[in-house]
Amino acid sequence: MILENFETLNMGQQQLFSDTCNKLLSTGFLARDKRDSKEQYYFLISFKNYFDEYFGIMGYEVVLDREQGAVQLRHPENRNLMRLKRDESLILLILRILYHQNLVKTSINENVVINVDEIHMKYDALEIKKKINKTDLVSILRLYKKHNLIEPLGDITQGNTKVVIYPTILMAIQTQQINEVYDLVRKMEGATEGSEEE
Repeated sequence: MILENFETLNMGQQQLFSDTCNKLLSTGFLARDKRDSKEQYYFLISFKNYFDEYFGIMGYEVVLDREQGAVQLRHPENRNLMRLKRDESLILLILRILYHQNLVKTSINENVVINVDEIHMKYDALEIKKKINKTDLVSILRLYKKHNLIEPLGDITQGNTKVVIYPTILMAIQTQQINEVYDLVRKMEGATEGSEEE
């Protein structure tokens, strides 16, 4: 059935369908307001039944949150989870906390914007013996940019560089209560170097 429907798309739409599927498979998320995924986000909305059928064959679910402007490719058996190191997990949780704290300062149509120094300050406030160095933080932020969770607006090696946190962060850490995120951070504070799952 997907093949029959696919034939009705023009060449440009077929290419966009292919590009969108590949992006979802490689990143797991699409953010409406991220420049390089905006077109794919709106295309997915227009042809969501095609994506549902296509990914359904593989056992995946396309989760769309129109209000937040976010899409996630999810597998019910968690086959598409990414294994994260301790610092990667901590930074993800910190980004989720900063998103929550800054959301009240933004209007409905604005994204949450922080700067790199805020991430450092929040990390330092955890009083973890081993501090994160600039190189590791830059690498982690690039990882989350690749997965459409954030978008640095300049040189991420500079502390005053602004970083957009997209609503896809809410899908990456699925919890309704911010206290649960703080609990996860506290559990990790005493943890030894290891890996966590997103």
